[in-house]
Parts: sequence; C-alpha cells; structure tokens
Amino acid sequence: MSDTAVKKSEGEGGLPLLETRSITKMFGGFKANDAVDFAIRAGEIHALLGENGAGKSTLVKMIFGSLQPSAGQIAWRGKPVEIRSPSEARALGIGMVFQHFSLFEALSVAENIALSFEDKLSRRTVAENARKLSQDYGLPLDPDAIVGDLSVGERQRVEIIRCLMQDPQLIILDEPTSVLTPQEADTLFETLIRLRDEGRAILYISHRLEEVQRLCSAATIMRRGVVVDACDPRKETAASLASKMVGADIDSVERTKALKFGGAALELKNLSAQSTSPFGISLKDISLTVLAGEVVGIAGIAGNGQAELFAALSGEEPQTHASSIVFFGEPVGRLSISSRRQRGVGFVPEERHGHAAVSALRLSQNLLLSRHASDSDQFLSAGVVASDALATTTARICEAMDVRKSGDDPVAASLSGGNLQKFIMGREIDRDPKILIVNQPTWGVDAGAAAAIRQALIDLAASGSAVVAISQDLDEIFEIADSIAVMADGRLSNARPASDMTRETIGLMMSGQFEAAA
Repeated sequence: MSDTAVKKSEGEGGLPLLETRSITKMFGGFKANDAVDFAIRAGEIHALLGENGAGKSTLVKMIFGSLQPSAGQIAWRGKPVEIRSPSEARALGIGMVFQHFSLFEALSVAENIALSFEDKLSRRTVAENARKLSQDYGLPLDPDAIVGDLSVGERQRVEIIRCLMQDPQLIILDEPTSVLTPQEADTLFETLIRLRDEGRAILYISHRLEEVQRLCSAATIMRRGVVVDACDPRKETAASLASKMVGADIDSVERTKALKFGGAALELKNLSAQSTSPFGISLKDISLTVLAGEVVGIAGIAGNGQAELFAALSGEEPQTHASSIVFFGEPVGRLSISSRRQRGVGFVPEERHGHAAVSALRLSQNLLLSRHASDSDQFLSAGVVASDALATTTARICEAMDVRKSGDDPVAASLSGGNLQKFIMGREIDRDPKILIVNQPTWGVDAGAAAAIRQALIDLAASGSAVVAISQDLDEIFEIADSIAVMADGRLSNARPASDMTRETIGLMMSGQFEAAA
C-alpha cells in the first residue's frame, strides 16, 4: 500500500498513526502514567488536556523519545516501535515544538535550524529551504536574522519551521500560543489547519480551552496519570472541559473590589534604563501610578521590555536615580531586593526554575531563601534556622494554594509547573505584601490553578494591597485588572480603566501606536 493510501485509510477511521497501549511510567514508587491508552490519526488535530501534573508531559516525552516507558507499548502505523531518543522519533516522523524554546540567541535563524539536522547541510541550503517553507506556510522568517533580535512570536516560528523541515507526520505542540498576540495566534491556527488538511496529525497541548474547541476534533483528558475521558471538544463548553480535567466544577473568579482605592503605593517617574543584555530592550521614560487596592495589568507582546521592567521594580537592576521608583512616598530606585522586601513588597518573576525557585532545593528551603531577610525574626534565631516554623509556613502555603506534591517537603523540581507556580505565588501572598509585582502569573498553568491564582490576586488587592500583574494573556488582564497599560518597545502607555479598553485597542497599542489607540 502506498503512503498516500495508508494516510487516507488512517484518516478515515483505519489504523491510528500513533497509538500507546497501556503505557506506564514509574519514577521510583510514583506512577506518572498508569496504563495510558491513546491514539491519534492522520489528518486530525487532537487535544491532550489535563491539570498540571496530570501526566501529559510524561506521555509526550515518551512519544518523542525523551523518556522510556516502564511498561506498555507504542505503535506507529499499527506496528510496535521503540523510540529510544528524540532523533529516532524525528526519523520515524514525529516532530515536537516545546513550550520553552531551545535556541541560541547569538546564532542566526539558519544556524539554529542547521543544528537540528544530523546530516550536515550547508548553511545556504538550510537558509533557502527555511525561507521557502516559511513563505509556503505563511510564517515569514529571515534566515539570516540573529535570533536574539527576534520577538518571541518570531522565535516560535523558527521552532515551527525547524520542526517542519524534518517533514513530520505527527507534530506535537506544547502550549503554542502562550507567547503570542491574538493576531499571531490566528496566523498559527491557519497554519495548523493547513497542516491538518495535508494529512498530518497534530497533538495539541493547551490550557486555553477556547482554542481547543476552535481547532480540535478530538480530545483525550488525563487526571493524575490516568486517561479519564475522551470527547469531541466542539460539542463541549470550556466549563465542561475544565470540569472533566479537574473532576469538579471550577469556581469562577469573582471581582471583589476594594470599596475605594487608597493613596499612591507605587510610582514610576520617568524611569529610563539601558538593558544589560545585548538582546534586551531598554526602558524609555516610563511613568505609572498604582494605588493601594488597585490591580494594574500590563499587557504586551513578550520581549518588549517586560523583563527589564520587572528587574527594575524588584531591585535586580538598581537604578541610577532613586526617585525613579517610589514606594509609599519613599524613593527606592537604588535599593536592593532584600531592602525592598523589608518594605513589604513581594515579587514573582516569570521564570519558575532558577529565578523564582532553586529546582534542587526543598520547598521550605526555597521559602527561607526568599524570606530570610524580611522575616528573619520568624525563621532565624541566633543564626539557627527555625525548622518547625519553616515547616508550618510551607504547609500553610501549600494548603492555601492547593499545591499537589509527592511528600511533605519535596524538592521544587519534583512539582509540575503549575503546582510550583501556585507555591511561589502563595509564598509571596502569605506575607500579606503591601505591594505585589508579578510577571506572567499563570503562564503554563491549568484552568483550575489559573482561577485560584487570579482570585488570590484580586483578594489581595481587595484587602488594600497594590498589585502589578505583567501578563501576555489578555483574558487574564481583563479578568483581574482595574486599569490596563501596554508595553511596546520599552515604552509604557498611560494606564486606562479596564472598562474603557478593548482587545482591538490593546492590539493597536501592542504595535506601539499609543496615540492612535488613544
């Protein structure tokens, strides 16, 4: 039978392109996947859904050869196969675009793509093929561009083109729109539909359930390592899909607002800062006022100065002029992170591992690292760590934020991304900070965890704290923010009431057209 005939029969209800048969993965005594049966057919966009920690990542890592199953079997076009490495997966016809990009910023697009080929291809050949493929699929790229100069959306195109140059029959996409604007996401959807119509299978992992309903004709739902349901997401609602994922109805976020805002808690006054990274964005004359009890959402395409703004606010990059950043009337621009924490300010950076938490340390140890300076009387006594107090506080945070973990005090690396995010958020909120600054509060987090985090931010503001939430998720911005400002190319627009803003207005401002949007 020809490949075309095989694809046709697979797409019409014949053999699945890929199938897992009772596949199980053990990590010590923990079952990350428990006898998972899963199948995807050619010409299908199939969603893989579940809470953080449900076992999705473990399953796709086995499909892509990054992990080996403890038991069970993988079949490709009906025949059992062993996929011992990602290179074997690619040779078989499986490609993957990861949520976290793996690109060298100092190299060109073509050089990054060439590195993924085992066969040595000339840079010119790679560049020509990449240019043609990017044009064919409506994902324009300059193969000669340096990756460090590209926006996050453009970097994702590099990852997709690199994947497509392997001519995969199955493409795995992990949270593909988490870094995209609405316009970029629409372009990606058009590309995915075209790939589907060519007969390719697409395994789509996303916490954005409206996207799943729009794109996918099938969904497999996992919970705690087990497949619990399979459905046609087009016949479901976002709420019903979320309920299937968590096994219960998800509470909606309630806007309990402060009766009235207080005085200025945080002020930025003509803040300008040169980026310390050769690929970063310098801040240009930023002014902003955040009132006590107010949530200010800062929207924008990733890579437009959000990381630099967070570094300036947190004290990771002290400023030349102390008066450029003011907390409750006190100039703090030159103060360190610890000094700012001692003034009742909390910080949650975007990157969980290595920035917000040390992966190899236990949760209690990470708690101590973040609070030893501001809460030394609680956790240190004559230079000795108060282990009982640390354990009690760690348990309180985990209970308040419903952190799912394998033991009382596991290492941070053992938690799923969403559960670690809940712990990090809870660690800061537990201090009852007067100001909380958070970058991407629910990045890569499932619907249940996202709702819990957003509600916690709203409740914190309602208690009188000022909250600054930097987010690429417009749904999130509109759900939690009282006022919205937009970042573009290192500049920040004036903050406007959320009720006065629309997606179209924000989209215009994301391109830097502040005056036109106003």
